[in-house]
Amino acid sequence: MTKRTAAKHKIDRRMGENIWGRPKSPVNRREYGPGQHGQRRKAKLSDFGLQLRAKQKLKGHYGDLTEKQFRRIFSDAERVKGDTGENLIGLLERRLDAVVYRAKFVATVFAARQFVNHGHVMVNGKKVNIPSYRVKEGDIVEVRERSKQMASILEAISLAERDVPDYIETDYSKMTAKFMRTPGLGDVPFSVVMEPNLVIEYYAQN
Repeated sequence: MTKRTAAKHKIDRRMGENIWGRPKSPVNRREYGPGQHGQRRKAKLSDFGLQLRAKQKLKGHYGDLTEKQFRRIFSDAERVKGDTGENLIGLLERRLDAVVYRAKFVATVFAARQFVNHGHVMVNGKKVNIPSYRVKEGDIVEVRERSKQMASILEAISLAERDVPDYIETDYSKMTAKFMRTPGLGDVPFSVVMEPNLVIEYYAQN
């Protein structure tokens, strides 16, 4: 479970953007920030501020990972051959909780983390309860038999607010999702603009 105690909608308010594209986001009603001074004109962000915001937004989208977790994933992305920004997105999307969320087995990425933690998910026929588990291309993620009729799953599958991306192949009759390939930035259905290049700049200077 995440150590973050703030409500997920506070991330939207803090960023001033609907990070997950959810209809219930408070940003849909008011675009200014939280607190009594939230309606004041926003000051122009410095380069550092833009970089920090890009990192917080990307980190927040995946369930507001801890800084330690996110930094570790970034370090892995740096070590892999190729574009670090694309590698970072690919590694984040390979997290088991991200795959469960993208497959629409749950309504939110926070629910995905809890769903995995509680032992409702199998990978290639074996139970995995670690949200950060890194799936590989061709892996089959499946909802455990005893969990397939949970009301929350059936409700999430029927949600029309987002679609399953093409790098995940779902079969809802079997409650399975096959991770077809590692996506790049342009493949991921983010509801807002993500800027991993600014995240790279942030870590290069800090």
